[in-house]
Amino acid sequence: MTTVQTAEAAGVGTSAQTLPGLLHHRAVTQPDQVAYVFLANGEEPTETVTYAELHAAAAERAGLLARTAERGAPVVLLYPSGLEFVRTLYGCMHAGVPAAPVQVPGRVTGVERMRRIADDAGTDLVLTTAAVRDDLMTRFGDVPAMKGLTLVATDVPPPAGTAPAPRPLPVDIALLQYTSGSTADPKGVMVSHANFLGNAREIDLLWPCRPDGAVVSWLPFFHDMGMVKGIVLPLWAGIPSYLMAPEAFVRDPLRWLRAVSRFRGTHSAGPNFAFELCVRAARAGRDLGGIDLSSWRLAGNGAERVREPTVRAFAEVFGPLGFDPRAMCPCYGLAENTLKATGSRPDQEPFVLRVRAGALTENRVEMVIGEGEPGNVVDLVSTGIPVQGTRVRIVDPDTGRPCPHGRVGEIWLSGSSVAQGYWRRPAETGTVFHAWIAGAEHEGPHLRTGDLGFLHDGELYVAGRQKDLVVYRGRNFYPQDIELSVERCDPGLHPNSCAAFAVDDGAAERLVVVVEASGRTLRATGAGTLRARVRAAVHEGQRLAVDDVVVVRRGSLPVTSSGKVQRRLCRQLYLDGRLTPA
Repeated sequence: MTTVQTAEAAGVGTSAQTLPGLLHHRAVTQPDQVAYVFLANGEEPTETVTYAELHAAAAERAGLLARTAERGAPVVLLYPSGLEFVRTLYGCMHAGVPAAPVQVPGRVTGVERMRRIADDAGTDLVLTTAAVRDDLMTRFGDVPAMKGLTLVATDVPPPAGTAPAPRPLPVDIALLQYTSGSTADPKGVMVSHANFLGNAREIDLLWPCRPDGAVVSWLPFFHDMGMVKGIVLPLWAGIPSYLMAPEAFVRDPLRWLRAVSRFRGTHSAGPNFAFELCVRAARAGRDLGGIDLSSWRLAGNGAERVREPTVRAFAEVFGPLGFDPRAMCPCYGLAENTLKATGSRPDQEPFVLRVRAGALTENRVEMVIGEGEPGNVVDLVSTGIPVQGTRVRIVDPDTGRPCPHGRVGEIWLSGSSVAQGYWRRPAETGTVFHAWIAGAEHEGPHLRTGDLGFLHDGELYVAGRQKDLVVYRGRNFYPQDIELSVERCDPGLHPNSCAAFAVDDGAAERLVVVVEASGRTLRATGAGTLRARVRAAVHEGQRLAVDDVVVVRRGSLPVTSSGKVQRRLCRQLYLDGRLTPA
């Protein structure tokens, strides 16, 4: 394993072993320093909280929980973007109450998802704001999924005379991070205080947070990247965090970059599609005046496959505005590992390997020199190296034996960031979190990620998810490669706008692509022309014949809470005839 040696991490100088303990330390040593700022509409600061104020607010909410919740029993957190979520989150941690953050529902399906998570967690207690509580009861009060839930508002004065609860231990569960459900039903990952502090330490070792640093984040709080990068890491480092609502970013991606510029952000992260949206906005002629990205030292790119064209384009477009290409840091992680497992070095541009696509379908890694044969080349971006505390192994998922050099296998992880397992799911916990290398009983336990990849010169390259592989006529294809070809075929298509999968109708295997198109694109291109472009693009890119192309309206594809396309659910909708062609 390759490691990075840096100066002592920012949070190591304290004796704190839990997040509430660390917050107490900050409140004593930096009482008046700004901890978190919320940006209304992604631009103007409207809420600010110092460490002392946050510590007092968390203690108040811990006192409220001492009366309404049982220590060690979970509660659901249902909050809009804003600082009340942060106050209540730390209050839950202070009280020893595991919190399960959930997106505020906008539709009945969102209410049903919230109820499934509450039932899985084994709780009927939902903490929220008074405004959200009243709105939910008005809009969804008669929905069966709401029956039996107790909604408690935390942004009203707590009852007088309640005493703060005892502080937790490092091994106590701080959070139930429910997985996005991209390949299965959401499961509650048990993240301990030790996991959070261990992961923050690893991030700080690889990408140091200096005293003049600042975090800028639009990522949702209920997602693992938003939780760690936007909330936990700033507390660990003792630097301010500027938070905006995800909807503000979606409406105008350049708000993200303006916030980095205005507040001199040093650490900010997002999925690959976020960087792509910024590039598209700039190339569409949007005003970039006043944006200065010279402060940005760590642009974490993760949560989905990192695409070489996006990395290159972002550096080309925003380099003249001060963005250093070395700040683009692709990374790999997952909720089951708290978050980060690997990340690229901060002092060099991301590595890109050109490999033969045909060999990759057979789980072999063959380098391509030069341009290579058209349709038989894949550019893979390195997701970097592990640091002290994490070990990466590439293992044959069928035999459990380590893969030799030059072979693709399942990514297995071990280290202090690996979470405690799935809440109330001992069988799945054993399978996923307690894997051992075959023939080497001393090597383990490991976390089976379900992702496929390989190591080259100590760097991790992720090929895709094992469950998402498209098996077509006896060959394995990664849907991300097919989908990238599709998204490039028309300038009106957006990132994360399609799903590729194979179906077997009993007579033969068929390759299907479902692609979303806006009304503007449909008017300009036409569904028939778009289908033809999709077929041509996939044939050129992968030498594959697409059997069926379904063009649907924007917003029709099923996605997870973090915005990833649910390929398996999309496949099921296709088989059930529940996709409506545009």
